[in-house]
Amino acid sequence: MIFWEIICLSFSSLKANKLRSALTMIGIAVGIFTVIGVMTAVSGVQSKIEDGLNVLGANSFQVSKYPPINFSDPRERFANRRNVDYRQALRFKELMQYDARVSLIIQRGGRRVFHGQENTNPNVGLIGTDENYLTSFNYEVGAGRPISADDVNLVRSICLIGEDIRTRLFRDKNPIGEQIRIDGASLTIVGVLEAKGSSFGQSQDNIVITPISKWFNLYGRANRSIGINVQAPSAETLEEVQETGIGMMRIARGLLPEDPNDFETFTNDSLIETFNKVLGTVAIGAFVISAIALLAAGVGVMNIMLVSVTERTREIGVRKSLGARKLNILTQFLLEAVALSLFGGVIGVLLGVAGGNLAGQLLSADVVFPVGWATAGMVVCSGIGIIFGLYPAWKAASLDPIEALRYE
Repeated sequence: MIFWEIICLSFSSLKANKLRSALTMIGIAVGIFTVIGVMTAVSGVQSKIEDGLNVLGANSFQVSKYPPINFSDPRERFANRRNVDYRQALRFKELMQYDARVSLIIQRGGRRVFHGQENTNPNVGLIGTDENYLTSFNYEVGAGRPISADDVNLVRSICLIGEDIRTRLFRDKNPIGEQIRIDGASLTIVGVLEAKGSSFGQSQDNIVITPISKWFNLYGRANRSIGINVQAPSAETLEEVQETGIGMMRIARGLLPEDPNDFETFTNDSLIETFNKVLGTVAIGAFVISAIALLAAGVGVMNIMLVSVTERTREIGVRKSLGARKLNILTQFLLEAVALSLFGGVIGVLLGVAGGNLAGQLLSADVVFPVGWATAGMVVCSGIGIIFGLYPAWKAASLDPIEALRYE
C-alpha cells in the first residue's frame, strides 16, 4: 500500500466520525488557543510598552517619592515617606546643573479648559514644569516659544497648549496671544506644541503646560510631591549620572550616611524590564494552563483512537488478510491521531492570534503574529498526536488477523 493511500484512508476515517473528530479537535484547540492568545497579546503589549515608555526621553532617569510600578498598597510602604517638595527639587536641580539637564514636573488631570464660549471635556492634563521639560520629554514647539527660566522665576501667567486643545478651542484661529481659563485662572498662550500622538491609548496632545511656579500659585505647595526628570548628556554617561543624582538627592533631602534612600529612581529600561517580568509571569501562567489543557486533550486523543481501533477491528483483519503489513496499519492510525491534533492546533492558532490581537487592541497595542509560538504550537500538536496516538496505533497494528476477522 502506497503512502498516499494510507493518508486517504486516515482522512476518510476522520470524516466518517465528524462529531467525534470535532470534539477531539476542540480539546486541542482550547489548549493551543490559551498559550497563543496570551503570547500574541503579550508580544503586542511589549512592543507598545517599549514605544510608550520612550516618552520619558532619551538618556533619562526619573526621581520620585513612589516607585513607578508597585503591586503592594503604597499606603503601607511608601506613604510615610516625605514628599519631594519644591525646595528640595530646586536644590537638586542646582546641584546637578553641570552634570545633566533637570526638569521639575507636577501635574493635575481632569481639568476643563475654557476660551470664550468654547470649552474642552474635563480630561485635560495641566502640567507645571520648567524650561527643560520639552527637551526632556521629546516635545517640539510648532508655533510660538517654549517656557523660559524667567517665566518660572517671575511666575508668569503663560502656557503652551497641545494640538488637541488647539483643534478643540481655536480651529483655524491663531491661538498665540489668546487667553484660556483653567480653574478660574487666566493663562496667555505663548506656544503650541506639535502633535505627538498617543501612548497606551492616552493622548499626549491633550495637555496645557505652565510654569511650575504658576501651578503652585493656582493649587498651593502643601502636600505636593514633585517628579524630577534627569537627562544625561549621552547613553554612555547615564549610569554615572544616575549614581551622581542619587548622591545629590540624598544631599538635597538632608539624609545622613546611614539613612536609606527615601525616594525612587528609574529609567526607561528599568520600567521596560519590570513590565517584561510581569508579562513573563503572565505567559508562564498561560503556558501551565495550556499544558494542562493539552494533556487532557492528549488523553482524549488516545481514548478516541482506542475506541476507533475497537470499532474497526474487523476492517483491520480484512486489510491484514489482503496483505497490509504491520507498518501500514501503524502508519494509518498514527496519521489519524496526528491529523486530529494538527487540525485542532491550526484552529487554536488562528483563534489565539485573533483573540490575542483583539485583547491587545483594547490597550492600543500593535497587531502581531507570533510566528515562533505558532510554529512551536504546531510542533507540540504533532508531538501530542504521535505520543498519545502511538499506543492505539501499535495496538491496531499488533492485532492477529484471524482473531480480528472473528471479532463481532
